[in-house]
Amino acid sequence: MAKASDNASVFLNFLNLVAAVRSLPSFPSLDATDERMLYILGLAWNRNKKITVLEAMEIMPEISPSTAHRRLKLLRQKGLLALQLDDEDNRVKYVIPTKGSNQYFAQMGQCLEKAKAA
Repeated sequence: MAKASDNASVFLNFLNLVAAVRSLPSFPSLDATDERMLYILGLAWNRNKKITVLEAMEIMPEISPSTAHRRLKLLRQKGLLALQLDDEDNRVKYVIPTKGSNQYFAQMGQCLEKAKAA
């Protein structure tokens, strides 16, 4: 069992690695709200949950639906999510992961693995 100080060291190493990755020019620039929205969507995608645009606009109650919609558009422009029409109802669109979001989460995972190995 790891000591609390070992866990703190791993976490701080992780934060340092994430900061280094975020400074790379190839890494998408996200503010805290965009990043949190992407994390919440990523958790749903990881559970194979399909999220509609309307559901995505309500996942962060602290921001208005119109702000959430703008953030979704921004994440889409950055290649971190895409929209997919429902097979049966063209009025329904799903927010789905992209190669960009998968790479984003993979880089975060690599940071975690490196922090644990250090």
